[in-house]
Amino acid sequence: QVQLVESGGGSAQAGGSLTLSCKGSRTIFEWETMGWYRQFPGKEREMVALSVRDTTQVAPSVSGRFTISRDHDKHSVALKMRYLRPEDTAVYYCYLRNGDRDNWGQGTQVTVSS
Repeated sequence: QVQLVESGGGSAQAGGSLTLSCKGSRTIFEWETMGWYRQFPGKEREMVALSVRDTTQVAPSVSGRFTISRDHDKHSVALKMRYLRPEDTAVYYCYLRNGDRDNWGQGTQVTVSS
């Protein structure tokens, strides 16, 4: 089972930026979907951004503000978040689809103050 280790969460002011990073414990192949979800208190996890091969998918709520990128040599994925809003406050999870299995990081808190 692959381990996903996240870093980069924390606090920011509204309008600010943060970058999240996630590294896998084994080779992550370009055909494996990798990306980010987030979870608000009392809500289910929702997709933020995903990447597979040369294709990316970004949620409408963050489109134009968040950018996903992968480093295949480093088996990692990053989420650059700009123009942060208080409603972006959530726990962010790194995600990897491996065959028919969903793999998750431990989650990292992002808090945006107004």
